Amino acid sequence: MKALVLSGGAGTRLRPITHTSAKQLVPVANKPVLFYGLEAIAEAGITEVGIIVGDTAAEIRAAVGDGSRFGIEVTYIPQDEPLGLAHAVLIARRFLGDDDFVMYLGDNFIVGGIAGLVEEFRADRPDAQILLTQVPDPSAFGVAELDGDGRVAALEEKPKEPKSDLALVGVYLFTPVIHEAVRSIAPSWRGELEITHAIQWLIDQKRDVRSTTIRGYWKDTGNVTDMLEVNRTVLETVEPSVEGADVDDESEIIGRVRIEAGAKVTGSRIVGPAIIGARSVISGAYVGPFTSVSEDCRIEDSEIEYSIVLRGASIDGVRRVEASLIGHDVEVTPAPRSPSAHRLVLGDHSKVQISS
Repeated sequence: MKALVLSGGAGTRLRPITHTSAKQLVPVANKPVLFYGLEAIAEAGITEVGIIVGDTAAEIRAAVGDGSRFGIEVTYIPQDEPLGLAHAVLIARRFLGDDDFVMYLGDNFIVGGIAGLVEEFRADRPDAQILLTQVPDPSAFGVAELDGDGRVAALEEKPKEPKSDLALVGVYLFTPVIHEAVRSIAPSWRGELEITHAIQWLIDQKRDVRSTTIRGYWKDTGNVTDMLEVNRTVLETVEPSVEGADVDDESEIIGRVRIEAGAKVTGSRIVGPAIIGARSVISGAYVGPFTSVSEDCRIEDSEIEYSIVLRGASIDGVRRVEASLIGHDVEVTPAPRSPSAHRLVLGDHSKVQISS
């Protein structure tokens, strides 16, 4: 069995971060989202992995390499432009051959991995198996409609009027019959070859399409709100450690805090769960819960909480930052104070109150 990982999307919902960085490499608890997926694939016993890459191909290649660090062998498959998930299957035909495969969206995060799902698929080998989860706003996802027996009756991509609250999670398992399906569909109104249309084709052909509704944690990390939520969830599992870090006696470290080697903390208070990356400097600052500070950052005379700070960023003299995603090498400083004045044009008999 092989794996096809999609890492070619533009990440428009994470702009401006993704103007200069691949969305799949934005870190969660100081580790790129994509790495969690690759680790889950390796844990499921899959070693041959094809990665679909687009404009950020060089960055993905530099981060992942040949895959040996994950115990996998990586083949990179260029996609000139993101033309849909089914298009990714189409262009990966040579790599996939006639093998069963799992398709994994590189910006998705699933707690607990996929080993159980892969084992179930290998045992039963339906033509396709999809993961579903209940969501409050299904119109933002592909949506599945089940019949009275719990079988997949129909799929619809981002419907205006969803027929259920069951969204497709970004993990799919297929036998080679999916290749006929992706060749048999036409582009949608979005100009993309939709994987939901390909799976619907299988349903219409009376093929065996099964679903598993997951109860565990899943997130599509496509926007800042979800990215921060996933970061919070992962930080809940952090094991406290300050080995190799320089923490002075005036600093207070509370709860599950990991301070990586080479970091320096002086006169500061850090409340976990939180991570301070290697060689970062925290001075006269407060770092609150659910905060990930990457390597080579500097936070001085500032407060930050429930945020992600990427490599090389600095925050200096800022009273409070929260629920924020701060990019690589960003500098955050106080705005200069400017003289204030009030310009008024008042009619006769006016009464005006001005706060000083």
